[in-house]
Amino acid sequence: MKTKLNIQQILAPAALVILYIFFALFGNNFFSASTLVSILDSTYYVGLMAFGITFVIITGGIDLSIGTNMMMSALLAGYFYTKGLNIWICIALIVVIATLVGVLNGILISRLKLPPFIATLGVMMMTQGFGSIITKVQTQRFPSGFDADGAYKAFFYKTSAGFPSGIIYMLIFFAVASILLSKTRFGRYTYALGSNEEAVRLSGVDTKRWKTLVYAVCGLFCGLSGIVYAATYTTIIPGTGNGLEMNAIAAVIIGGTSMSGGIGTMSGTLIGTLLMSVLKTGLMSMGLQGHFQTFFTGLVVILAVLLDIYRNKRTNAVKK
Repeated sequence: MKTKLNIQQILAPAALVILYIFFALFGNNFFSASTLVSILDSTYYVGLMAFGITFVIITGGIDLSIGTNMMMSALLAGYFYTKGLNIWICIALIVVIATLVGVLNGILISRLKLPPFIATLGVMMMTQGFGSIITKVQTQRFPSGFDADGAYKAFFYKTSAGFPSGIIYMLIFFAVASILLSKTRFGRYTYALGSNEEAVRLSGVDTKRWKTLVYAVCGLFCGLSGIVYAATYTTIIPGTGNGLEMNAIAAVIIGGTSMSGGIGTMSGTLIGTLLMSVLKTGLMSMGLQGHFQTFFTGLVVILAVLLDIYRNKRTNAVKK
């Protein structure tokens, strides 16, 4: 089940190639180096969040707090930076804070038995409000490339040649996430929890511990996303982040991960993330506004879920 390709995983890369060719033919200056950089620029922080939530969705769960978690972690780190804390310690704090939020989600879901949708919806609102409370609704700023502490920006934002550094980190952690999912006991239990959690529990596995760990890993990837986001945009606005989770979840679904759990790959998530970035940049190259991207992304997600339902029906029919 882990390695078997499904219809979505075949169609997603095909759709990516078709979309790229379409926009190269009909978009304005789409087939250029600057456009490619623009596509990559809009990929990496969403991609990192998507890698994290792939683990969660494979278990049959959901995490609606990843966008606000990422933004709150970066916001608090920016706040501590303005209070005089070393920039590199602040960067590390982004990951620590985001991971702790992931642990909170895991505890609420695995030990207190809250439904994932309700638990993470509550945490989404809490993280969105908590950052505003601590910062007194004040925008926080990380150092720019011209400041004394600006070296971090060159390290996490763009190389001297102008290539987005974030895409390098995204590919590195894509490899890490892929190995974690396909080559480790953590990955095996992630698939097993999504396929039949009760059977896993009856076999003697501490499902509460492993499920909490899945949400903690998701939080860790939110922190990594927060680092490259802060380096890219510098300014972090309180109360934001709501809605970013939809881009990551959409990428995961488009990439072939089943919402019912037990099926999914990191390569599919990467393709889904790139497909969404190509769609966004391509529509802009044709002079269409952002709401067209929102509309077409929603349409693609609906089609992906319909394919997932169709595949599940066929699988159940074969079992019978």
